Amino acid sequence: MKIYYYTFGCKVNQYETENIRERFEENGCLTTCEMPQADVCVINTCTVTEQADSKCMQLLRRVRKAAPRAVVVLAGCFPQAFTAKAEALAECDIIVGTEGKGSIPQLVDRFMTTGERIVSVAQHTRGESFDLMTNKGNSAKTRAYIKIQDGCDCYCTYCIIPYARGHLRSKPLDVIVEEAQADILAGHKEIILTGINLCFYGKDLPDRPTLTDAVEKVCSLEGEFRVRLGSIEPEMMLPEDIERISKLEKLCPHFHLSLQSGSSSTLKLMNRRYTPGEYAKLCDDLRSFFPNCAITTDIMVGFPQEDEAAFAESLAFAEKIAFAEAHIFPYSRRAGTKADTFAGQVDQHTKHLRAAKMAEVCAATKKAYLSSCVGRTFPVLFEKETEPQWHCGHAPNYVTVKVPRLSSEATLRREIKNVLITSADENFCFGKII
Repeated sequence: MKIYYYTFGCKVNQYETENIRERFEENGCLTTCEMPQADVCVINTCTVTEQADSKCMQLLRRVRKAAPRAVVVLAGCFPQAFTAKAEALAECDIIVGTEGKGSIPQLVDRFMTTGERIVSVAQHTRGESFDLMTNKGNSAKTRAYIKIQDGCDCYCTYCIIPYARGHLRSKPLDVIVEEAQADILAGHKEIILTGINLCFYGKDLPDRPTLTDAVEKVCSLEGEFRVRLGSIEPEMMLPEDIERISKLEKLCPHFHLSLQSGSSSTLKLMNRRYTPGEYAKLCDDLRSFFPNCAITTDIMVGFPQEDEAAFAESLAFAEKIAFAEAHIFPYSRRAGTKADTFAGQVDQHTKHLRAAKMAEVCAATKKAYLSSCVGRTFPVLFEKETEPQWHCGHAPNYVTVKVPRLSSEATLRREIKNVLITSADENFCFGKII
């Protein structure tokens, strides 16, 4: 039986799709990248924006047209948050929420036996346990994700995720260590710890371990590999934690701190739990313990009631922090969130103008950061070849590095090589292996 997979959204979704794939393969199933060849199509959804929902429904129609006899599974955040809408979609045979994705192979067997549509969406409850997915490692990939945390209790006013992912839950430390060991044995050279709200890791566990504890445990394992953190909520990183993790040689000096806005008034409306000053202090602390580290972020523009003064404050703040990279996006109204009901909605034209201005500022700070890497040497983990002339990989600070290929057959995939950076442009660093 051949299975086609498509994943929308975040790294947690990617991890969960990998787990579904592993479970199908344990049953002797194969993976296909061609829709028409598929006996089963699994679509793992995102529902952060209504546009994400639209893309999901477009894909559903494409899948049904390309593989009319395939069993179609719709899973994840969209059916969890909007179950009735998902059930109304005639194109899917099996509907699964954010919990129990590991049971999808069994649900497919059941559907093939009975022919009856299956809806398996359990409502989240406080105190529910962590869905203990563990992955064995994919030899086709250089890096491995480990989902160590799920759920969010912050309820930012623009965000639907707490309704899709439920309350905070964490994977036990010993399970994280076992999974990391399996990934290292499978040949992965980079372990990425990820979650829905990573810095809240451990608050629900009996012995209350912290994210810092988890990072230390994984970094203590033997082998040639490095550890990277997923997106971090700024209010949860304390100076004592930064000092502890700064002693870990295997930890990558790259921190993705979700900003959303550099305006104090906008952050309050968003129900974010920090001020621009507190965010700037965190960046200073990180740069103190991790000199030349990369700080990356997400910035939203055009949030309700963001006037020109608030936008100017956010723009100046982004320039001040000098992000190594930033994902810029205009605010998108989301049914079911508080911000959808706010007065002072910003028109689309203004939002796109502000996004362009913010992108221009952040492109300049990115170029400056890449230029600061010239003359330095980094251990680069190579992941692929880009035709016709480049080996391509990432430095610990997540800068993309390219070095010349010696021949069309040569590959450095999954190898770590020291690279002297000789030049940089707006997007990449270029260097030579030493």
